[in-house]
Amino acid sequence: MDLKNYIASIPDYPSKGIIFRDISPLMADGDAYREATKQIVDYAKEKRIDMVVGPEARGFIVGCPVAYELGVGFAPVRKKGKLPRETIEVTYGLEYGTDTLTLHKDAIQPGQRVLICDDLLATGGTIKATIELIEELGGVVVGCAFLIELMDLHGRDKIEGYDMITLMEY
Repeated sequence: MDLKNYIASIPDYPSKGIIFRDISPLMADGDAYREATKQIVDYAKEKRIDMVVGPEARGFIVGCPVAYELGVGFAPVRKKGKLPRETIEVTYGLEYGTDTLTLHKDAIQPGQRVLICDDLLATGGTIKATIELIEELGGVVVGCAFLIELMDLHGRDKIEGYDMITLMEY
């Protein structure tokens, strides 16, 4: 199955010159969504994953079915002020300004083997911040899985040294 057939390319969104890669058609097709999940699960099985972590919001969409299939838990990474209990946080740079991500302080136990799942690897800033949160709690990031990688943004460079899989490249 060619998963690229289930990605909509929207020109000039959200601004002129950008091609937005929309995963909604993939999610809307049960067979395609199942196949994408299966490919990530197959990647993760040999890594002995204890926990899946996904940044909001599409990391939830990718990570939750993977966690379910692996029989492990899922921990959400959210923007500041969205998690109700005690959290840790990391602030990271964006093209124009900064953003802050948080993770519940008890979400990851020291030594747990963690898989990070998200829909897209672009510049790598969100994933690098997610890695920092996991490692601050003593977790071991054993893999990163993405539906799509935007090759021209070189996000892979920010997470160099971490094992990863991408199902589609643009």
